[in-house]
Amino acid sequence: MNVDGSEEKKAAPAKAKPPVKHEDSIGALIEKLKPQIAKALPKHVTPDRIARVALTAVRVNPKLGMCNATSLLGSIMVSAQLGLEINSPLGEAYLIPYLDKKRNTTEAQFQIGYKGLLKLAHNCGQYKQITTNAVDEADEFSYQYGLAPDLKHIPADKPTGNIVKYYAVYHLTNGGFDFKVWSHNKAEAHGKQYSKSYSNGPWKTNFDQMAMKSVLIDLLRMAPKSIELARATVSDNQMFTVNPNDPDLNLDVVETDYEVGE
Repeated sequence: MNVDGSEEKKAAPAKAKPPVKHEDSIGALIEKLKPQIAKALPKHVTPDRIARVALTAVRVNPKLGMCNATSLLGSIMVSAQLGLEINSPLGEAYLIPYLDKKRNTTEAQFQIGYKGLLKLAHNCGQYKQITTNAVDEADEFSYQYGLAPDLKHIPADKPTGNIVKYYAVYHLTNGGFDFKVWSHNKAEAHGKQYSKSYSNGPWKTNFDQMAMKSVLIDLLRMAPKSIELARATVSDNQMFTVNPNDPDLNLDVVETDYEVGE
């Protein structure tokens, strides 16, 4: 009560501002950068399409919604420049959320699928045939390297489900031919050594696809490549960011100390 006897009015509590949704932040960033995005993308890809892809990815995978918007946009732009669909049933490319332990932030990392690599190889026009496959222990399978390389694979009528090898092979339009064969153990060792997501990422949920992609990348290291295919093989498992203040919106590769986001 005041000294004059009147009742003291209490100030109304300030209303808490609603939290900003992560999909709103990525949407706002895309809207702000639409002119730069349009210049940085192929003509058939529009900023509106990038926005739809980003928002769909965030809604389908809530963990991506926690990612830094600049890394999410960077990875989506890489996939668009390569002409690959992300996080779709096509299996061409993926966005994987990671916790950057140095910065204590969650970032999006770009990963290409083996079907994406096959698509880019076919698009470059130098391959008559290119494929990758898994070998069941019941299959008839033989190969030899050297001056007379040869590979033969006849799938079994009743596979056991125990995969023992993976291989990738190509035939060029000019008659060239090459292949690579990896054992299951080699693929497993490769995943453990080079993938920080091995324990609870794609290597855990889609081991065969990751193994086939790895042997395909190994095969393509010395094979004829288009600019897009060459870029794809070096963009795998990278984190890209965009600088909103860069008028050309160039993509930066970021070195991180990360682990799979939980």
